[in-house]
Amino acid sequence: MLNKRYLPSIAALQCFEAVTRHLSFTRAAEELNLTQSAVSKQVAQLEDLLQHLLFRRVRRRLQLTPAGELYLVEVRKILTQVEMSTHTLRSYGGETEVLRVATPSTFGARWLVPRLKGWRLRHPHIHLDLCNEAVAEELLQGGCDLAFYFGQCARPGSECLKLFGEEMVAVCAPGNLPASPFTDPTQLTDLVLLQNASRPQAWHEWFENQGYHTDHSYHGPRFDTFYMSTRAAQVGCGVALLPRFLIEEELNDGKLVIAWPHTQPSQDAYYLTYPEHSACVPKVRAFVSWMMEQLDDAPG
Repeated sequence: MLNKRYLPSIAALQCFEAVTRHLSFTRAAEELNLTQSAVSKQVAQLEDLLQHLLFRRVRRRLQLTPAGELYLVEVRKILTQVEMSTHTLRSYGGETEVLRVATPSTFGARWLVPRLKGWRLRHPHIHLDLCNEAVAEELLQGGCDLAFYFGQCARPGSECLKLFGEEMVAVCAPGNLPASPFTDPTQLTDLVLLQNASRPQAWHEWFENQGYHTDHSYHGPRFDTFYMSTRAAQVGCGVALLPRFLIEEELNDGKLVIAWPHTQPSQDAYYLTYPEHSACVPKVRAFVSWMMEQLDDAPG
């Protein structure tokens, strides 16, 4: 158990942060509606706890020490989080439950969010909090109630509901295609292969699936999300290998075109998962039921 002697009070952190902005104990005290001596005492107790000086006087002016600058970064994070949590709880009301859902970024924006329309009308007392997570490990650590992820079904301690698979297609901006059609998919390397950090072997497997090999399948700029890869392809940075269901809008609008006709089904799939012990929790059951209703137009 953490020794409470190493947990400073919120008041002390507030006093420290106010002094850093004003570089004056007097003006910080005025802002916080405290006496100057009270603010000085809080900061002194904080320095005693940390065993580091946070301020020093240089030519009668107050300055942050290196330790103070380092601590300030963390203190501002803490105070901001406390303030946000307080405002959030005040806004929920006594009857509202919070349902925290993790989702990969592009999947959440392109597929999930449009399918949440009407949720609030049917479940006015369940407040959705969507967080941008590429993987679902937070689920088992209590960080979220449910999570969408792409991969295999097996997740010990969790229920996993398969949603759908995906088909990967090679796309680029219309202006990137040469006047003469490609005769060999390895010619795509001339356009620059855009890599996705979550699928590092995607291009290698795509070529291999067609019986081709290129030493350049792992070469090219790397992007964290499919959205960034999509934008990079759209503005002409190269050719991207993307799940077709995530780029239907760009294909229909002509902002992206198929660079080579091969379509490759992924071996993995998208899943919705939640802890086994949450299977009977009403808000979890409500969300699972809602998602099952949305699968009529799912890809694959």
